[in-house]
Amino acid sequence: MSGAGRSSELVQRVVVALIAAPVAIGMLWFGGAVLAAGLAMVAAVCAWEFFRIARAAGGAPFARLGIVLAAVVPLAVYATRLEVVRAGWQLPALAVLVLAAVALWRRGSDGRPIDAIATTVLGVAYTGGTLGVGYLLRSYPYAIGAKAQFAVVLFPVLLCWATDIGAYFVGRAVGGPKLLPAVSPGKTISGAIGGAVVAIAVAWMYQRWCLRPFAELAFSPLGLIAFAGTISIAGQIGDLVESMCKRAAKVKDSSSLLPGHGGMLDRLDSVLFALPVAYALYDALVLAAPLSP
Repeated sequence: MSGAGRSSELVQRVVVALIAAPVAIGMLWFGGAVLAAGLAMVAAVCAWEFFRIARAAGGAPFARLGIVLAAVVPLAVYATRLEVVRAGWQLPALAVLVLAAVALWRRGSDGRPIDAIATTVLGVAYTGGTLGVGYLLRSYPYAIGAKAQFAVVLFPVLLCWATDIGAYFVGRAVGGPKLLPAVSPGKTISGAIGGAVVAIAVAWMYQRWCLRPFAELAFSPLGLIAFAGTISIAGQIGDLVESMCKRAAKVKDSSSLLPGHGGMLDRLDSVLFALPVAYALYDALVLAAPLSP
């Protein structure tokens, strides 16, 4: 790519980021129906992109039904409120039954029904399922009030951003051995380590100036390192998983929806992995970390 082309792409990336970031932060701040509706729309777009990749890789998903189901999951999480744990067992089972029935009538024995069901279930869980956890994070029971809930749900998202930035600059500055060249030739081991270190540094600052004063929650020193490091690793794995899927499908981006960025899935691949991990780690680490004066 020429210098002018790179400059134009950079401008596009910056403009899209300046528009998308405030919208995303606004959704997280307002919560409730606004967040649920926003997550549903994002899940539908991500599912659409995932099924495009799956089809390019030779899969045969029920794309339209999968997109609808992916959008329904965050809405169902919002609608069930305190009943979400019980509904969490019912919804996946119902989705599988619906897909099996559709496969029976539309595909039959010769229409790759197992492939269709499995790929569709994966797409729904990968997009709508993970984003539905985002709503659960915004409703984290030990965060009281809008500021506290916003601080809790923003934390893993911010760590993913920090990891991406740290990995990019450290990887370019240090270089060295590739992380997984068969999957993502540009990523280096130094970049992966650098991204995790930057995430831990950002986590320390975030806890001190945001999580502690706004949410009255904190981690022990080791707990904070474990939380930030694990979220960083989860996000990087999510990035690599999407790269693996795209390489299998022989496509560069999940779509061209976001100029300079590719698709929605390209921007959220790390966040999709980080959200469920963050919820589990909050339960495992935050409650064991008493607040210091």
